[in-house]
Amino acid sequence: MVNAGDGAHEHPTQGLLDIFTIRQRKGRIEGLTVGLVGDIAHSRVARSNIHGLLKLGAKVIVCGPPTLIRRPSSGWVWKWPYRLDDVLPRCDVVNVLRIQFERQRSGLFPSIQEYFRLFGVDGTRLRKAKSDILLLAPGPINRGVELTPEVADGRIAPSWNR
Repeated sequence: MVNAGDGAHEHPTQGLLDIFTIRQRKGRIEGLTVGLVGDIAHSRVARSNIHGLLKLGAKVIVCGPPTLIRRPSSGWVWKWPYRLDDVLPRCDVVNVLRIQFERQRSGLFPSIQEYFRLFGVDGTRLRKAKSDILLLAPGPINRGVELTPEVADGRIAPSWNR
């Protein structure tokens, strides 16, 4: 039996799809380091991914503005740095979560531009990642907020891929 989700708490079908994609592309889950970037506190996808990835032996790092990251539940072993530039080089997989613009009205981060500057993935930032990084972004995305169009569309040609 698969729980299809319970409103604002979990999104197990997306979590299973992400885990399937990682396993299909990387050949395994155990031992991988997976970064979840964005609004961790409100993300059903993040919660489902964390449960599944940890159970299957991955290391999970969450990254985002401090106002969008809750401390982990007991028993969860993960880190929560606030600088994407510190996280990317350590990750085998990065899952970029969508920022919901309605959160901006509550003042959880200074501005969309500031969010992109600190947590958005562009070509320059992506070139600092491992050469075989798997970048996931469960749709929809906000172009120019979580990912630049060239990254979202796969047009980026990182220096390690030329």
